[in-house]
Amino acid sequence: MTTPVLETSPSEDASASGPERRHRGAFAAVSAVLAVLGWMLVAMVGAVVLASVVVPRVTGAQTYTILTSSMEPSLSPATIVVVRPTAIEDVAVGDVVTYQLESGQERTVTHRVVGLAAAASGERRLLTQGDANETPDTELVRAEQVRGTVWYSLPWVGHIGVVLGTEQRTVLSRAAGGLLIAYAAVLVLRGVRDRRRGTDGGKAS
Repeated sequence: MTTPVLETSPSEDASASGPERRHRGAFAAVSAVLAVLGWMLVAMVGAVVLASVVVPRVTGAQTYTILTSSMEPSLSPATIVVVRPTAIEDVAVGDVVTYQLESGQERTVTHRVVGLAAAASGERRLLTQGDANETPDTELVRAEQVRGTVWYSLPWVGHIGVVLGTEQRTVLSRAAGGLLIAYAAVLVLRGVRDRRRGTDGGKAS
């Protein structure tokens, strides 16, 4: 009676030479590092888009870009500030407010409130001053000028805003969001594929 012989082929790893295995190991290590760096980039860009576009839209806040050094060192030029609408009655000394130089105009200033005053009618006024300025601003701020108080700030992100207009920033943020989603999907699919390969290789051996 002939004893059946089970034929097996050497696994890919077993048949590979030492240099080949080292090469594959190095490639896998580099791929892992690149994947980690990719995820870090995705997280960083996603956080910036979330903080500068999504959160303001959801909460009804507005974003402004600091253009001068009057609020240094707390708010340097090219810093984006996210400003929440705040009634002048709720503004306190020490708050940083964004206000229009003249009511109805687009030009705004972001300075700290250093004092409170009242008009003859009893209406509240704000005395403001830049942190880097030696003297307060000459004009008191009226209620209709106040855009709100600074909620949080994003240093250096304003460089993008200086170069691009509002419509271009919106298009860029949407494109960035789409690319982030696509890149994350690629990483997930690649991970699933690698796990399947590993499982198939284990079964074959």
